[in-house]
Amino acid sequence: MSAKRVPGARAGRRAPARPQCPIDRWREVEGSPSPLGATFLADADAWNFAVYSKHATAVTLLLYGPHDHARPLLSVRFDYLRNKSGRVWHGRLPAAQVRGATHYAYVVEGPFDPAGGQRFDPDKILLDPYARAVFFPPTFSRDAAMRPGPNAGRAPLGVLGPLAPPNGDGDGGCRPRHAWDTVIYEMHVRGFTRRANSGVVPGRRGTFAGVIDKIPYLLDLGVTAVELLPVFQRDPQEDNYWGYMPLNFFAPHYQYAAAGTPEGAVEEMAAMVRALHEAGIEVILDVVYNHTVEGDERGPTYSYRGLDNSTYYLLRQEDRSQYRNDTGTGNVLHTANLAVRKMVVESMRFWARQMHVDGFRFDLASIFTRRTDGSIDLQDPPMISAIDTDPDFANIRLIAEAWDLHSYQLGRRFPGVEWLQWNDTFRDDVRAFVRGDEGMVGRLATRLYGSSDQFPDERLDAYHAFQSVNLVTAHDGFCLYDLVSYNRKHNLANGEENRDGTDYNLSWNCGWEGDIGAPPAVLALRKQQVRNFCCLLFLANGTPMFCAGDEFLQTQGGNNNPYNQDNETTWLDWDLLKKNADIFRFFRMMIAFRKAHPSIARSRFWRDDVRWYGPEGEPDWGPRSAKLAYCLHGASQGDEDLYVMINGGTEDAWFAVQEGAPRQWRRVFDTSRPSPDDAVDPAEAETLRSLQYLVRARSVVVLLGEERK
Repeated sequence: MSAKRVPGARAGRRAPARPQCPIDRWREVEGSPSPLGATFLADADAWNFAVYSKHATAVTLLLYGPHDHARPLLSVRFDYLRNKSGRVWHGRLPAAQVRGATHYAYVVEGPFDPAGGQRFDPDKILLDPYARAVFFPPTFSRDAAMRPGPNAGRAPLGVLGPLAPPNGDGDGGCRPRHAWDTVIYEMHVRGFTRRANSGVVPGRRGTFAGVIDKIPYLLDLGVTAVELLPVFQRDPQEDNYWGYMPLNFFAPHYQYAAAGTPEGAVEEMAAMVRALHEAGIEVILDVVYNHTVEGDERGPTYSYRGLDNSTYYLLRQEDRSQYRNDTGTGNVLHTANLAVRKMVVESMRFWARQMHVDGFRFDLASIFTRRTDGSIDLQDPPMISAIDTDPDFANIRLIAEAWDLHSYQLGRRFPGVEWLQWNDTFRDDVRAFVRGDEGMVGRLATRLYGSSDQFPDERLDAYHAFQSVNLVTAHDGFCLYDLVSYNRKHNLANGEENRDGTDYNLSWNCGWEGDIGAPPAVLALRKQQVRNFCCLLFLANGTPMFCAGDEFLQTQGGNNNPYNQDNETTWLDWDLLKKNADIFRFFRMMIAFRKAHPSIARSRFWRDDVRWYGPEGEPDWGPRSAKLAYCLHGASQGDEDLYVMINGGTEDAWFAVQEGAPRQWRRVFDTSRPSPDDAVDPAEAETLRSLQYLVRARSVVVLLGEERK
């Protein structure tokens, strides 16, 4: 390892020597291959740097000062005979030699051979994949990373310094852990409080700190977990507001910090997690371990491509100059590779152990089943096995989006047999039923029951009902109000001539496209449909999730793919909370009702505790049926009985309550009624006088049985 310092740099004093064993002496001279990244060794008063590259011929470490991000203070060329172990290049520098440096990066040499899968470029300054914070110089340029030639002074750099979050390894306190009462709230950190009407002070809007300020709201609503859209550091010049184009897997996005600095993002996110935990709210991260922001062969070279292209990415077998694109984003992370698996696991370990998050939702998780040749391994995919067998994740929620562009693995097909999964079948079936599609009664019953067709509780593979994450909406697609207000997408603002986003929305505008000029009757019906969706979501066995803003009719103007809309299209409009206080009240009461009745959400399916009915007698499972009732007995759970009547048809219908006596039942919800009669506190609910109940068209009615002594 040879080091070259700029003239005038001051050499510091070495730390006092301590007794050494032989391996200590080796590492003092050579550095250590573990851990990867930049690590300060307090006992040795030194820094260790380690970076993986299987095919590199030379690696040079660059250390920069706080003001000049183009010319390094120190350049250290690793000697492969002394500074390489296996496929890891490494070196140790005394702290005195590093003094004055605040940032670091690498230059990596090797073959530029696209046909052979390699794209080394010594002109490019490369970010350490293990950097815990990422700095973007004022002259940062995405364009410079995409063009041939040098990008010195315009490349993202890793941050040196004390970046361990305040939580540390042992200061996380008691993690909240919910069971039947789990309610997941999908939220974008920036969009949640970015508007002035959020009530958050200007300097904290759209930040981790802003989330802290809105915790009283979350508690009032009743959610027990927030699922944060990706918070990984991304390219600030890449047009992806959602955050699904990660640059680095260890650093939080600096623009989500009130301080606006990489260091501030680490501290502020840790503070947010702590505050949410103190409020009893779990934190789940939506993580993107399936691709990176570098895209295809035309994309920028920031890190992975320049470090070792064929290690980090899946390449087409027939043409290794091309990337596989099962993600639809230009590249696929090569998780079948041991080094990439290690990076993913270490990233998860950082977020779980040091930032103390409670779970992960894996974007396009079926990518984890891809072999090196792109084929699918559903028996024992290494990435899923690595996660499943790691003790650090034994009590962490693991949630899969069990599909990608070319593979669909929902339910028993996904090899993570104990993972929770986003259930898009629930989404589609509930949407279709509420819209009024024929032949949906039986499918609706299956979804309410817990989707036993997807998650079977069988002798060979005994799944749990809670593994189904039930959703009607998420960030991807129509929000709830737009689902009942638009028949077609309106995505022109995205700049793709309305070609982006799905056309398969299963939406119904209630007779009028959009809000402009919508008659009062249409607006009233839309609220009723929203209440129907709310009821069916929270009455279903499984784990419910809904999208932030749905509880007060947030709208995106019919845009079902606003991935690049960092503006009022996607920022929550908190004026709607006051305007639609009746819908917020309904959501809040529905959530409270579910949490109060463990009979609804169970570890297992309802089985003999449920009895299905029609308006009179047995249910009609035929294609033209639109009516269903059921009685859910709660005795086995120490709970009251529930009787639910669902009329998805266009005409009012009388339902016979086919169990119990009139005075046994209290009406607590009726989505056809105006607020506040649509949702009544059980303690104040009136008992039925008759076992005949008129269920209005397109409505849901919930009855609660006598309180158990």
